[in-house]
Amino acid sequence: MAVIDTPVKTSASGSGRAPARAPRVRRGSRLWVRILVALLLVVEIYPLVWMFLTSLKSNDDYLNNSTWSLPTTWQWANYTEAWTTGHIGLYVQNSLLAVVPALALMLLLGTAAGFALQIMVWKGRSLTLLVFLAGMMVPPQMILLPLFTVYFQTGLSGTLWPLVLTYTGTGLPLTVFMMATYYRTVPRELFEAATIDGAGILRAFWTISVPLVRNALLTVGLVQFFFIWNDLLIALTFTNDQDLRTVQVGLLNFTGDFGATQYGPLFAAICINVFGTLLIYLFLNQKVMKGLTSGAVKG
Repeated sequence: MAVIDTPVKTSASGSGRAPARAPRVRRGSRLWVRILVALLLVVEIYPLVWMFLTSLKSNDDYLNNSTWSLPTTWQWANYTEAWTTGHIGLYVQNSLLAVVPALALMLLLGTAAGFALQIMVWKGRSLTLLVFLAGMMVPPQMILLPLFTVYFQTGLSGTLWPLVLTYTGTGLPLTVFMMATYYRTVPRELFEAATIDGAGILRAFWTISVPLVRNALLTVGLVQFFFIWNDLLIALTFTNDQDLRTVQVGLLNFTGDFGATQYGPLFAAICINVFGTLLIYLFLNQKVMKGLTSGAVKG
């Protein structure tokens, strides 16, 4: 029997072996991945759709019909009632007045502390970093009563200053730890060159270090923003006046006329809160991803 001798294709290195083929991805595995992604999208998106549709229902529609049914009449006025009668606009304003100053102080002090702990050389900086890390282990519930006493004795009760100071103090340990981690990736040669050129500590901090960690600042700021914005315990403890309620406390005590809960305006207020913060995250999503990966690899 004759056998045809086919030549073997040699690779560029002349080894005589056929080039390895790239592994093929089975169609079945792709299908399962798509199904899994579709299920995850349903789990994530469907509650938002249900919440939005519920915000357009009347109170009788919500109580008498099925929970999963569509609104019989689309009550767009629920959003107006939530903003005016439900005072959700005032609650959003109070949250911004408490969150924005606390976030600014937190980022400023945390960035400066991270710069001092990682860039500057001084005795005891490792111990100081451990002290900041120990602050992350203190439960907020343990400090509420002492802080309430201090704020009452100093005359800060009845204002938003207790929220600003408490948010800054509780969020500072995590901010310092994260900023110190990001500063480890910054080349030390930049600061050495700045020192040779005559730059002082403050100039090196503002003109060199801050622009280099701006993605990290955005990431840490967004993470802390969601922590503070969604806080209920601290805001409920220190806001004893209805005009000082934040969004979360306002939603907890959201009632209509005669103390009855109006579910349509209530879900409308929840939608304003949820979709507002969701839009912020979607707008800054790419910046957050860059900030999360910038501190992972050194170089």
